[in-house]
Amino acid sequence: MSLRARLAQDTPLLAPGAYDALSALLVEQAGFEAIYLSGASIAYTQLGRPDIGLVSFDQVADVVGRVSERVRLPLIVDGDTGFGNAVNVQRTVRIFERMGASAIQLEDQTFPKKCGHLADKSLVPTAEMAGKIRAALDARASEETLIIARTDAIGVEGFEAALDRAHAYVEAGADVLFVEAPRSIGEMSAIAHAFAGRAPLLANMVEGGKTPLLDVNELGRIGFKLVISPGALVRALVPAAEAFLASLKANGATRPFAERMIDMGGVNDRIGLADMARTGAAYAAG
Repeated sequence: MSLRARLAQDTPLLAPGAYDALSALLVEQAGFEAIYLSGASIAYTQLGRPDIGLVSFDQVADVVGRVSERVRLPLIVDGDTGFGNAVNVQRTVRIFERMGASAIQLEDQTFPKKCGHLADKSLVPTAEMAGKIRAALDARASEETLIIARTDAIGVEGFEAALDRAHAYVEAGADVLFVEAPRSIGEMSAIAHAFAGRAPLLANMVEGGKTPLLDVNELGRIGFKLVISPGALVRALVPAAEAFLASLKANGATRPFAERMIDMGGVNDRIGLADMARTGAAYAAG
């Protein structure tokens, strides 16, 4: 089933954030239906830096290719600002789509962008962003590749201005609408009411962010069709890694922590060593 067809169903779609092939594989093995490739999580894990526009186009494209080669789930890719103007957006869409993206998210911040739940952001003019959306639509090879339009205007220009921008982006042809960082269930409900039947709506769940944390069914009842948890996996892994390292430092060995770990065989089971060994042996046998 295509991502477009899945979003047309009544049940909302939950897409956890991933940042490399292993995290994406674990999302797939856990039984989810789609993966959100998070620019923030790429910054956290590959640069050890915050989400403030430091991740480059080439870095994201490389991760898209590695992930799409390993998993079969639809891949929703965080394209930030498109890495430049409308011409850059078209290149971003063409290459991300070719590398395996099922959807590409573009936002209306200036470059360098920031996490949508951080302060001191700035925006491009509405008309410029609408032009970038049209450029993205013209660049895609397949209409099954969705263009997600995100506005960060709530924290910059206010809620009503964000709705105005969102209307303009739907008019420009965006397949999915993402109004970032609503501050209350009331604002979330107002967004859903304003765009009911016009475009599927995306909700972003960020632990410690500005938006109330709701479960996927609650968000579905409000009117959201796509729910992402971009950095949640990183935020779950950090305390686990810290606890392991503290134990190793205190004990000088991994043994005291072993019951909270998997061994080498467990890792190889998850990443498919046996299947690859069988494939190699079959070819070696002629």
